Formats: sequence, structure tokens, C-alpha cells
Amino acid sequence: MSCYRRLRLSGVLSFSLLAAASTAQAVQVRVTVQNLAPANSVSLAPFRLGFGHGTFDAFDNNQPAFLLGAATIADAPIVTIAEGGSGATWFPAFQSAEPNADLGSVVGPVIGPFLPGQTNSAIFDIDPMNRFFTFGTMIVPSNDHFLGNDNPMAFEVFDAGGNLVLSSITEDASRIWDAGSETENPANAAFLVGGVNDQRENENLPVTFNFADLAAFNGLTTPAGYTFDSSLLSANTPVLRVSFAVVPEPSSVALVAFGGVALATLRRRRTV
Repeated sequence: MSCYRRLRLSGVLSFSLLAAASTAQAVQVRVTVQNLAPANSVSLAPFRLGFGHGTFDAFDNNQPAFLLGAATIADAPIVTIAEGGSGATWFPAFQSAEPNADLGSVVGPVIGPFLPGQTNSAIFDIDPMNRFFTFGTMIVPSNDHFLGNDNPMAFEVFDAGGNLVLSSITEDASRIWDAGSETENPANAAFLVGGVNDQRENENLPVTFNFADLAAFNGLTTPAGYTFDSSLLSANTPVLRVSFAVVPEPSSVALVAFGGVALATLRRRRTV
């Protein structure tokens, strides 16, 4: 067999193996979460996320938080994000609405919350047919404030062909929600020295945009050691960026490397 035929056959084989590898597995996506808020202002609880078909809807603006099967407002899916950040019923409700959704979390780099200026990322295996991104993260310190999307189709990360079409989302302070589920009381707030987050007082209000009430926690100390000051925030102050990047499959990278070595070897033989 001539060097030319070996070269052509090697290229076809490498390409075929690479194509098979890329279609046999889900897409690996790196999700990076950045707290853009000024120092001494808001921190972000562990970041809860899901990729799905855009049907799971946990809340709407100016409506009470949807119970979605929960017995009380304290157990409503979005309230388990807004009050404590766990998502204890948010994840099961998402999975019930969209059984094939890809769900996960990104936590802060040192402790659970993302302190101002901190960044961390995680890699998830995502079915690219789960085109839409939904998230929730508690704003701390607070009793029931959070960031999240009320429209489950607001963020289309993949197009119908499975191509990544959204590189990042940025939210400013005007997009901070008040779940309307718990009164602002520092004694019951999360992420305050002396606050007991398991205690709560019902507020019985709808979910609305509201970061002004965070002033209730000004001058108080967080477990991270800083004194909270909500006056550092204006409506257009960026507080969150979420970025998406496709990560090459390890097997695909290996195949590309193998193909490169094979081609280099054939070139050397041809020049001898």
C-alpha cells in the first residue's frame, strides 16, 4: 500500500471514530458561576440548576409561589431555594415535570456560598435536546430572596440541532426576587451571625422583584466575617454571571491526538 493510501485511510478512520464517539455520548458542558457583587454585599447560596425542555415552572412574577404538590408554602419548590438554598423540593418537582432533565449544583470554591468576587465551575453531562436552562440561588443574607428565571424558556442554551448558542447570562440587582414567603427578620435570616434560618414567619405575599428590603440586614455580620451593606447595590449593579462552554470528550481528544500522531508518522515515512 502506498504512503498516500495509508495517509488517506488513516484520516478516514480517525474521522469515523471521532464521529462515532461524539454521537454516542451526551455533551459535556462546563457551567461557571461568578458572584459579581461588590465586596461586603450579597453572597450567593449554592447554585441549583437544570437543563430541560422548558416546561418546569416554579413561580411567576406577582403570583404566590407555586406549591406544585407541596403541603405548605414553606415547602413550595422555589421557596426551598429562597429560604435556605437547599432546593429540597425544587429538584424533585423539576424531575417530576421533566423526567429526562439534567439537574445539578455548583457550590462556592471555599464554603457553600459564593462570596462577592468568587467563581467556581462544574462539568455536567447534558443531553443537548434539553435545550433550556433554569436556575435558582438564594441571596444571602436574607430570609427569602433569590435569583432565578420565572420563564422556563427564557434561556435557550442549545438550538434544535444541539449546538451551543448561549455563552453566558448576567443578572443585576434589579433581578433579585423576594419570594414573599417569609418576613424580613434578621433573627431568622440565613448567613448572619446569630440568625436561625430554620425559624420563619409567614409573609403571605406574591413573588416580586425586590432588593430594597435587603437593607434590613445592613450593619450585621456574616459568617464570612464581613459587615453587610446593601447600599453598595443599585438596580444595575451586576451580581451574577453564569457561563457555558462545551468541553471536548476525553475519548475524542485521545482520538484526535492518535490521528495526529499517525499522520505525523506517515509524513516522516514519506520523506525518508
